[in-house]
Amino acid sequence: MIQVSIYGIKNCDTMKKALKWLEANGIAYDFHDYKKRGIDEGVFMQAIEMHGWEIVINKRGTTWRALPEDVKNAMDAQEALKIARENPSIIKRPILLRDGITYIGFKDAEYQKIFS
Repeated sequence: MIQVSIYGIKNCDTMKKALKWLEANGIAYDFHDYKKRGIDEGVFMQAIEMHGWEIVINKRGTTWRALPEDVKNAMDAQEALKIARENPSIIKRPILLRDGITYIGFKDAEYQKIFS
């Protein structure tokens, strides 16, 4: 059986689109809400290993912009984990985990490929 988990924040617009897409396509999933359950450090670090912290951390959001410049300049995988623990809103959403592979963000065409 295919295992699908999706990680993010429920009130995020991108998350809403991704969850709606999964439901419309009859795909069962486990939803991990960062605000209620905190981050899943194993999945977070797997995503960083597969994609790099530069992709996993949302550098366009207000959380990133609010970080001090010295923190941004010293960012690496371990610092990204520390910051994400403190404020999961900095993680790009959603992170989709399917059969041990992580996917970052939501685009309809990409989800169609992932689930075809």
